[in-house]
Amino acid sequence: MELQCKVQNYEWGKLGLESTVAKLLSNANPNITIDPEKPYAELWMGTHSNGPSLIIERDILLSEYLKYNHDAVGPDVKRKFGVTVPFLLKVLSVKKALSIQAHPTKDHAEVLHKSFPDMYKDPNHKPELAIALTPFEALCGFRPTAQIKDFLKNLPELAQILPQDNLNSFLNNDSIDDSENLLKIVFQSLMTCDKDVIASSLKNLYARLAKEGGETQTSLLYSLVQRLYKDYPGDVGCWAPYFMNYMILRPGQAIFLKPNLPHAYLSGDCIECMACSDNVVRAGLTPKHIDVPTLVDMLDYKSYTTEELLFVPQLEDENSCIWRPPVPDFAVVKIRVESGDSYNTKVRPSPSVFIIISGSGEACDTEPVQIRPGVVLFLKASRQLTLTPAENSHIEAYQAICNI
Repeated sequence: MELQCKVQNYEWGKLGLESTVAKLLSNANPNITIDPEKPYAELWMGTHSNGPSLIIERDILLSEYLKYNHDAVGPDVKRKFGVTVPFLLKVLSVKKALSIQAHPTKDHAEVLHKSFPDMYKDPNHKPELAIALTPFEALCGFRPTAQIKDFLKNLPELAQILPQDNLNSFLNNDSIDDSENLLKIVFQSLMTCDKDVIASSLKNLYARLAKEGGETQTSLLYSLVQRLYKDYPGDVGCWAPYFMNYMILRPGQAIFLKPNLPHAYLSGDCIECMACSDNVVRAGLTPKHIDVPTLVDMLDYKSYTTEELLFVPQLEDENSCIWRPPVPDFAVVKIRVESGDSYNTKVRPSPSVFIIISGSGEACDTEPVQIRPGVVLFLKASRQLTLTPAENSHIEAYQAICNI
């Protein structure tokens, strides 16, 4: 069943047809007019109440259809999650940085929702998987401790605004066992620093780096900090690249954003899949509320290398690979079928949502559907889809399923 899906026009999105979201939207429906001055940030595919998908041929929301067709989700998903699609599949097109953020565990989300229901609106966790469609920039996880120490030693503008006892304890510590707690103390000092002091320190940093030579600018991430400072002047999040790993994913590379892992998307286009939740605890690069006490207490202060953060898929067959995160809510399959071939998808005990990213042809369960980039399909649990490319074309698609 073909779906009509919700577009989110958040201000950080790419404008007009610069956006992969807009390109997919206009390819799927040529009658849609794309506004070149409007941001097309996210395409939502699923049953999330803030952007539910519509079954086109039935003119009914997918969530309503499921109420009367429990077989569509399958008995395993029904037992685990109820009669719903427990994941949300997205395409994101990012022009400027989203907020630095982390998401709580399931247990923590339940506590936050009970204590602060206006701020944390549901009791669910929100793990996320991002798969790059274009070169994709992100901040993810705390850097190796040695890198953070080097930055602190070479950034007097940052070192001067931190309590010296905290800073010296962190810089002079050689114990792996203590490093996470000492990093937490330093990071808390930064996050609780007076906003005017933060703004002044960033202004001084920006002025100094603008005068420095290319080598120093490169080593101190001037190009990145310049962009963040331009979009979010005076924001404490502009200091984040010196604490967090700066990653540029190649198309097809992925990161899994587990609970409590700090992260921020900076630019590019990606496929994202997540558990259905709105629980976000923000750390910077945002005009929105930052819940500092919750944030500081929950973060994962372990140091990661960029290699450790890459999430590698498993090959299922010559046409597909699958990213299986350590959560039951979702997994994502990438499917590629070449011209002259045909492919039967694997039978899954879960409902599926497919989006065609490139190529054209036909998808068939019981009745054939013509597919092209931007077409989104819902497939019932325990059913199979046959993908057949058009002559001299191919089909590339992403399929979201439950990880059960």
